[in-house]
Amino acid sequence: MSRMCQITGKKPMSGHNVSHSNRKTKRKFIPNLQTKKFYSEKQGEWITLKVSAAGIRNISKNGLDACLVKAKEKGYYAG
Repeated sequence: MSRMCQITGKKPMSGHNVSHSNRKTKRKFIPNLQTKKFYSEKQGEWITLKVSAAGIRNISKNGLDACLVKAKEKGYYAG
């Protein structure tokens, strides 16, 4: 489960670097992942998640427990 957001499911994508002469070389777009601890009110304990910046904003907006329920439904979070 490396390099994957446990809330939004973002993974690395592949694409091209395009030069001025329009020559294309392979590259990867890697999500902005952070390892972060969150406190779960429902479980009463700290949970460590690997989340993207967008995932952190989602948790701030909707709350940790609501985001974990959605992530479990989609299969991004197993805990």
